[in-house]
Amino acid sequence: MYLRLHLLLIPLALAACEQLGLEDQAKIAANREAEGKAIGSACRQTARPLEECYALSPKAQKAAIFAGWRDMDAYMRENKIEDAVIPKAEPKAEPKAAEAPSAESKGSSEKGANSKTKAAAKH
Repeated sequence: MYLRLHLLLIPLALAACEQLGLEDQAKIAANREAEGKAIGSACRQTARPLEECYALSPKAQKAAIFAGWRDMDAYMRENKIEDAVIPKAEPKAEPKAAEAPSAESKGSSEKGANSKTKAAAKH
């Protein structure tokens, strides 16, 4: 009797795994695929080349990005959409290390500052 009850409860317990925060690997893969296709579609719609799209989304699957780009390209050709949507905001560039001013530019800025202070002292 107890064995049958346990056999009935096991599937119910396993079905509640999502409520515990455990995610199904198939769902994760499907979400990544869908996200990659969306990224690829958006890149094609904004007339970005695939290489730039890959660089902007390094964590996305390249095959999914390409599939989305290709699907949007076919859609735009079928519907004779030639104008690409121009994005209003450019992607943020990665911050570069601050470069130290060269000796020439530093010297020229000091000369300019000295001449300004001398001019101010005359008046």
